[in-house]
Amino acid sequence: MHVGSFVLAAQFPGQGQGEALHRAVRTAEVAEEAGLDAVWLAEHHFVPYGTCPSATTLAALLLGRTRRIRVGTAVSVMPTTHPVALGEQAALLHLTSGGRFTLGVGRGGPWVDLEVFGTGIEAYEKAFPESLDLLLRWLREPSVSADGDRFRFREVPVVPSPSESLTEDPGPEVVVACTSPSSVRLAAERGLPMLLGMHVGDEEKAEMVALWRQCARAAGRPADEIRGAAHVSAGVCQIADRRTDAVEILVKSMPGWLRQGLEAHVTVDGRERSMRDPVAYTELLCGLHPVGTARLCADRLAATSERTGISRFALLVEGSGDLAATEENVRRLGTEVLTQLR
Repeated sequence: MHVGSFVLAAQFPGQGQGEALHRAVRTAEVAEEAGLDAVWLAEHHFVPYGTCPSATTLAALLLGRTRRIRVGTAVSVMPTTHPVALGEQAALLHLTSGGRFTLGVGRGGPWVDLEVFGTGIEAYEKAFPESLDLLLRWLREPSVSADGDRFRFREVPVVPSPSESLTEDPGPEVVVACTSPSSVRLAAERGLPMLLGMHVGDEEKAEMVALWRQCARAAGRPADEIRGAAHVSAGVCQIADRRTDAVEILVKSMPGWLRQGLEAHVTVDGRERSMRDPVAYTELLCGLHPVGTARLCADRLAATSERTGISRFALLVEGSGDLAATEENVRRLGTEVLTQLR
């Protein structure tokens, strides 16, 4: 089992954006000190829900500041960037970090981002499979051309080539955020592990893993690849000496952040959107994920892994909104929870 921190660089009410980003950087540094396996970085535009607009840029900084821990994006939003540009960044980070970078990608949402970056609603609604396939070819082939509906260009060499890395991996790992059967099928057909969101519980995640395996077999993926697929489960983690104290910390802090962060999203085409009740959502997360004593957190992670077959976790540890409390939470995750799991 591999446990990492999930870093949103969340801006809580009354905080500045620089404060949120400083906490994000410190979270990653402390995660390495505490023995965690990975740091996963979220990417958002124009909203205080997350103040990091480029997960690959922040990943580059953190890879430079650390020596052991893996750093991944959760996720880089493909409809707002060119897949070749993203592939070049991923190859660069793979090569210069000694293979410690994981590229998580996703479809994002129908937000105003699509207008600002000029990619349009079709990039979100229709172009994700084409973009993903172009990205994968860029990371696996020595030269690439494109003749699709959205991307067309003559053959060009891949520079730098991910295969030039002095590691056993020919290129950076790619993980796909999956929220629907269609995205599960998309990832499975390409043999790519899934990143599953923190809003769903063990039963639904187990169903998605089972669907992934079924689709991967139907697509003719190798049996050892299917068995060894290392899916990632996102969740929340808050450790305290009593479960009631851990829940209280999150229920006091997270709803304010969720309310201002989620309300700030603007759709590109004026479509109506619904928002979860922030308090009810926080309580749901506390019930689904490792929130409580170190023993409870370890047991819950082990149970989720057994029920779902998922071997990696990306846990939101900054739910208190406080830097010192976040650092303590990360250290306890490493010293009190991981030691029990291992």
